[in-house]
Amino acid sequence: MANTAEKARERFTNFTPYEAKKGEEYMSPEMLQHFRELLMQWRQELMEEVDRTMHHMQEDAANYADPSDRASQEEEFSLELRTRDRERKLIKKIDKTIDRIDKDDYGFCDQCGVEIGIRRLEARPTATLCIDCKTLAEIRERQTGI
Repeated sequence: MANTAEKARERFTNFTPYEAKKGEEYMSPEMLQHFRELLMQWRQELMEEVDRTMHHMQEDAANYADPSDRASQEEEFSLELRTRDRERKLIKKIDKTIDRIDKDDYGFCDQCGVEIGIRRLEARPTATLCIDCKTLAEIRERQTGI
């Protein structure tokens, strides 16, 4: 767990924000390349984490005689598998986002069509809604429970 958190912090400390040039068009080829590289790096780190988890589970899989030890190991493995499942879903979302970049359909809100914004996309590269539409969706979700 701490390893994953450390990796996430490391990714953001090595991150260089995009500096738009004066008069640069939103989602210019350079900007799209910046986000593609960001997403590819994120995807690579997630894939490496999956590999580490597989090796860890194979190496640490022991048949403990003590039921408490066995239960602890099963709980640890269960938690790791849930984390990897979330990461697997995130990898799919990253792949869809890269596909959107390839189709020149990246950086604009799916609901209202406005620019999502460079800083929001750097914070959440897979975002498909502008902050206003996302806020409204969250309010609706809380009110309806859907």
